Amino acid sequence: MSREIRLQKYMADYGVASRRKSEEMIQAGRVSVNGKVIRELGVKVTPGADEVSVDGTLVVPRRQFVYLMLNKPKGYVSTTNDPQGRSTVMELLPKLDERVYPVGRLDYATEGLLLFTNDGELTHAMTHPSRELNKTYQVRIKGKLTPEAIRKLTEGMQLEDHFTAPAQLTILSERGGESQVELVIHEGKYRQVRRMFEGCGYDVLRLVRTQVGPLRKDGVKRGCWRYLKKTEIKELRRAAGLDRKAPPERRKKHGKR
Repeated sequence: MSREIRLQKYMADYGVASRRKSEEMIQAGRVSVNGKVIRELGVKVTPGADEVSVDGTLVVPRRQFVYLMLNKPKGYVSTTNDPQGRSTVMELLPKLDERVYPVGRLDYATEGLLLFTNDGELTHAMTHPSRELNKTYQVRIKGKLTPEAIRKLTEGMQLEDHFTAPAQLTILSERGGESQVELVIHEGKYRQVRRMFEGCGYDVLRLVRTQVGPLRKDGVKRGCWRYLKKTEIKELRRAAGLDRKAPPERRKKHGKR
């Protein structure tokens, strides 16, 4: 059952204006409750039961947008459900009032940063090829990269379905017959990073996405999640080419499974 709240709080919660500005609007006679003009600040209303209007326009709940990141472990598919009965990334998330969806995908064996939201505009912008949003991966492979392999990876190479765009590559370490490599790409074809290294003759032993655009998974343990900060949402929208003010988001504490 919904509880009563002060009218100015109701207006602020529903995105009309700040509480102080809402109080000024009430005192100016611009607000009505169930058809009756209200000028007193002590009036309370029940969300979902009372109708509040400002300047004759009904105040309706604004949609709450949710933004969070998950440090995906291997062994989960990046879908909301799986016909084969495999575990999905949704099982690692908290129970939310709003339904969220993964932004892009990480394959079953790939770990790392995966974003979720119900902001369709942002999802479309981030996944559209024209935006060229960078994604950073750490790749552990068997053997050492040859000059020819480095050239193919950084200049572009032919895969089964397309010719890849040039990638940024940094060799982090070479020891024990293995190499640790950082690769930055802006494409998101199916299993692309794995296929790029396999196309150069290398087995991928571990693949972790560490960054999407300006966001890194630092501080989020494997299998855990957290909500994005307001500054991160703004940075992400800016990186995706959406420069307008970010929509309201619902925030909670960090969490884990």
